[in-house]
Amino acid sequence: MASAAEPLIRVVDLHRDFAMGEQTVHALDGITAEVAMGEFLGIMGPSGSGKSTLLYLLGGLDRPTEGRIRVHGQELTALDENELARYRQREVGFIFQSFHLVPTMTALQNVEFPMVFAGISPQERHERASALLAQVGLEDRATHKPTELSGGQQQRVAVARALVNDPTIILADEPTGNLDSKTGGEIMALLHSLNRDQGRTIIVVSHDPAVTQYTTSTLSLLDGRLV
Repeated sequence: MASAAEPLIRVVDLHRDFAMGEQTVHALDGITAEVAMGEFLGIMGPSGSGKSTLLYLLGGLDRPTEGRIRVHGQELTALDENELARYRQREVGFIFQSFHLVPTMTALQNVEFPMVFAGISPQERHERASALLAQVGLEDRATHKPTELSGGQQQRVAVARALVNDPTIILADEPTGNLDSKTGGEIMALLHSLNRDQGRTIIVVSHDPAVTQYTTSTLSLLDGRLV
């Protein structure tokens, strides 16, 4: 558990470069920032500013070219692939713009799915997934497959799935990007309630300024740098 003296997340001089043919793209160019436990952070900026790259590095889905990332007392850059996988399983819940639901599975099965890899018994998986679907207002849609759900309902399933392993941090990459403004507002209000009522640390990447009415703090990125 991070102490009051240590933020939940600390990144120092973070760089991420990508080779594009003969050119090098500096997706992140020296980011230093901290996130406190219980914060609701918005990472804002236009397309191509490095927002999603930063989110994926925090989630252990990618590695930096240079710099350090410390999360919940762990130095991510020092972890091997198996340790990173355990970090993602225990510490992080992911929500994506395109939902990433398995189309052949019901809503309940999609929420249960991450718990299979955590070694949780079928009965507990079922009970936990059912409770989380109820929490996001979808208890009556448990047996429906993604094609039978609206975009907003699919994203609510994705939110429930992100919560199944009781993560320290929820990382959301453009969670309202495929939704209309009303439905997007409902998803942001749901994330806000998870932050306010459960104290969950949430980091949302977005180019939509309306997101900032729900966050407690923001970072603005442009061309891979904080502005």
